[in-house]
Amino acid sequence: MTLRPCELERRASTAVQATGRKLSGYIARFNTEARIGPFTETIKRGAFRASLDSGRDILALLDHRPDCLLGRTKSGSLELREDSDGLAFSLTLPDTQAGRDLVALAERGDLGGCSFGFTVPSGGDEWDGDRRELRTVDLREVSVVQSWPAYEGTEIALRSKPKAYQMLIFGGDDTRRAWLDTVR
Repeated sequence: MTLRPCELERRASTAVQATGRKLSGYIARFNTEARIGPFTETIKRGAFRASLDSGRDILALLDHRPDCLLGRTKSGSLELREDSDGLAFSLTLPDTQAGRDLVALAERGDLGGCSFGFTVPSGGDEWDGDRRELRTVDLREVSVVQSWPAYEGTEIALRSKPKAYQMLIFGGDDTRRAWLDTVR
């Protein structure tokens, strides 16, 4: 199935460490509330299990840019695993300009964090008023994010709005619309 970038939901977090040419940390943390515009979201333990067990090739990108590949699970340059805290990763950076730039930024502590692109399969989330719980996601890509979060203590997320919020904010039902949100 081919997805357009605007069809993916994206979520950001901070926590990247560098050792030589390897970056590691957490792409997402479980059971941590995030305010996403008018609703609150949590990711439940096991949300990534089906994607990881599927053997699907998951890409590591720079800033969600498909033209800037950093690694992939198929080649082993990207390793992903769920543990009790969240979705952990280890990424061996390529000897490319982007890879060298990321090493330099990581060594200085200048990287913004990580993010991931996903879709939610039918029944993969549950809503309770303005609270969303992600129980299963189809993980498509993970990204090293250079410049986000913009402010200390915040995260930036590019996401697709649920239909009810599109009506409220956009006055329409175009499910492919996306927006940037600052989350405290």
